[in-house]
Amino acid sequence: MIESDLEIDRQTLESRIIAVTVYKKQALVTRTAKAELTGEESVLIINQLPVTLKPESVRVKGSGKIPVRLLTVNTEKNYSTESIIERQTQIERQIKHLEAQKRNLQAQVDALSLQSKFIEGLREKAEEQFSVSLARKNMSLSETLDLVNFLGSQYSEYAIATGEYKSQQKEIDKQIEALKLQLQSLQTPNSTSDFSLFIAIEPAGSGEFELEISYVVTGATWTPLYDLRVDSVSHSVYLSYLAEISQNSGEDWNNVALTLSTAKPGLGTLPPQLKPWYIDKPAVPVAVQQKRRSLSRSYSMNPDDYEESSEEIAFSLEMAEEETNNESEALIGAESLNGKVSKQGNVVTFKLKNKSNILSDGTPHKTTIFHDDYPCCFDYVTMPRLVSFAYLQANVKNSLNGATLLPGKANIFRDDVFVGTTKIANTVAGEEFKLNLGIDEGLKIERELVERQVDKKLIGNNRKITYTYKLVITNLLQHEANLKLFEQLPVSRNEQIKVRLSRTSPQINPSEMGILSWDLIIPFEGKQDIFYQFTVEHPPHFTVVGLDI
Repeated sequence: MIESDLEIDRQTLESRIIAVTVYKKQALVTRTAKAELTGEESVLIINQLPVTLKPESVRVKGSGKIPVRLLTVNTEKNYSTESIIERQTQIERQIKHLEAQKRNLQAQVDALSLQSKFIEGLREKAEEQFSVSLARKNMSLSETLDLVNFLGSQYSEYAIATGEYKSQQKEIDKQIEALKLQLQSLQTPNSTSDFSLFIAIEPAGSGEFELEISYVVTGATWTPLYDLRVDSVSHSVYLSYLAEISQNSGEDWNNVALTLSTAKPGLGTLPPQLKPWYIDKPAVPVAVQQKRRSLSRSYSMNPDDYEESSEEIAFSLEMAEEETNNESEALIGAESLNGKVSKQGNVVTFKLKNKSNILSDGTPHKTTIFHDDYPCCFDYVTMPRLVSFAYLQANVKNSLNGATLLPGKANIFRDDVFVGTTKIANTVAGEEFKLNLGIDEGLKIERELVERQVDKKLIGNNRKITYTYKLVITNLLQHEANLKLFEQLPVSRNEQIKVRLSRTSPQINPSEMGILSWDLIIPFEGKQDIFYQFTVEHPPHFTVVGLDI
């Protein structure tokens, strides 16, 4: 801190934020202030800078009609005991109020408990009398049912009300715990309230001088987001490049020039992926294996069955990217702030045109960086062993003159229908990326086991089983379709169990893990038949597990 000196002029300046550059985990804030210099050595003071400020990051420069020599720049932490005590009192008052609410709720619960006990006692005392009255026909069956219904409804009302009261008590407990944590943090010695900046200067004369101060604060971040609207008629993708900005640095950014940077100063819609299909000799009793198989079957499903059966096939449909999780996240209001995109080395910056307002409350603020149309082409992917429909994919190419698409979450709309979310990887100019657009019922896929033959004679002391499958793909779309079809063979984990591919049509070769892959072009209103056959050989005394067809 600058030591007091009666001969040194001290001015407390009003400053305002004019620009902010937001990085991944912090932000560079620029403030300006005006001072009237007398020609004498002065100390210029900027108060109420946020506690998230990094003192070592402070930089000062200025401009005016007179030369000014910068002497020293110092920061000082301020501690506000009065404001802390006031806040402590406020929190303690809130805790007492919530505790009173909790006691009132407990009284309601106790009252309902007494009422429930009374009804229970009434039932026990009247039970024998009801039986006698019914036997003597002193009470009709309808009167008895009315009384039983009355008792049941009272029990139900008391149980529901008790549950609601207890739920409210739990919510109050959470609020009290949060307030106690705040109180504990305030009771920590020397709680910081803000920073002050002291700038010692020596001017060559008198006049107006404009000061510019920059510093780095923590508690600020931005994340790339995308809205991708796929038009299946024009074969194009309308891409909106967005940014979600939030900050709780301790100071509001009102009407500031905003820049987003990737510099570092100082990750539903996907089709399922095939897993290795293992078969082996059982290591546990067959009954246990059969029970496990019943829990791990792969289903060939229709789209109408997909939602209801999602839990049953969750383990066989491993998704490589995010499913649709919380649509509300995609509905934050956005300002259209198209700006200038620039790149230097690996650092990308987006300078937004319009002024921005970002409050220091941690609320996500969504802005549009730019938007553009991208041409695309479609293809389809299917795994008939797992699902009986195809997934549509769009292949998009970033323009050679386009901006780098940074890694971020993307909301995908297909013909104005929200189909889910995905993640876009870092995509430079001229690079391609793929969008998964969910199922498309325009391709009808049928899969049938047409033969399962067990040879009666042993071959080399082994039993041989032959499986033949037929698949029929029908194109119901209004155009031809490029389809990548995957099937799979079982993979043996036991050297005495042999799996061999006998024939395929069209002919292909399997991968080491038994994956069969066909690249097909299905003409408009056309059909494509696929056949493949494989054999499994094993000693006759073996029970092969995992061979679920």
